[in-house]
Amino acid sequence: MYAVRFHGRGGQGAKTASRILGTAAFLSGYQAQDSPIYGAERRGAPVAAFTRFGLEPIRERGAIVHPDLVVVADASLLEDPSVRVSDGMTDRTILFVNSPLPAEEIRARSRLTGRITTFGVTEIALEHFGRRDAISALLGAVAARLAGLRQEPLRQAIARELENLGLAPPVIAHNQTVALHCYESVQMVECESVTAPAHAVTTFHAPVYESPSRGTARINASGNSVLRETGGWRTFRPVLVADKCNGCWLCFVYCPDGVISMNKDDRPVVDYDHCKGCQICVHECPTHALVAEREQEGGVAWTAR
Repeated sequence: MYAVRFHGRGGQGAKTASRILGTAAFLSGYQAQDSPIYGAERRGAPVAAFTRFGLEPIRERGAIVHPDLVVVADASLLEDPSVRVSDGMTDRTILFVNSPLPAEEIRARSRLTGRITTFGVTEIALEHFGRRDAISALLGAVAARLAGLRQEPLRQAIARELENLGLAPPVIAHNQTVALHCYESVQMVECESVTAPAHAVTTFHAPVYESPSRGTARINASGNSVLRETGGWRTFRPVLVADKCNGCWLCFVYCPDGVISMNKDDRPVVDYDHCKGCQICVHECPTHALVAEREQEGGVAWTAR
């Protein structure tokens, strides 16, 4: 049996990627199984999905404890001890990280050793689709390549799963083309042994509610506490273009985590330590005063789109 564990953030398509991989394995003649697991069930929150396939019936259920392949859809997850990306990895496990940075830099930053390979799937999605979150087919293709599956079952699997999501045939065909490009582009690497990093202990904290002029957390849970900095969930941040802002307060009203407060000039101020990057404020802003700007990775600056 071959076991693949996906780590991503809500909205990145880890669940769909695992389904594409499972369907591709099934079309290749294997017994296959896939299942997701959710935490906070919010955009940007860490999620995981699991795919197993093999020649014999699969009787194992639940989370994959000892993966043969780990697919990480967002490099920032490597720095979150609660996600536990490296759990159960051995010197035979392949780790793929969605990042334009080379594997050696990821290895140095995450203190991981072993079979690490990288590829900038998000950059490919932005180039071909103009969207940062349209990466499920691309992640599924990378996983299929690293798991040793052929292209034709993968192409059929992408068509099946994206059709079930209601995508139009031209969009599905474009996803297939770009996904197969990712399939051919991702590279394997030789390995050393894998060493799991130490995990921090998460403590609970009761939130202190602010005055009505500031946003406050809607859910009384540790994930919304001051000590739980959900800013690490972000791949794009909302940035204010001050001369376009009319002070309507809609961003303040719509922010689901209460991380936007208004200053004395009725201009929004974002708490980036706790902004999870859901971009609801960007979508709701009537004057387009808030724009989505790519986060920096490894000192590389990304321009606003």
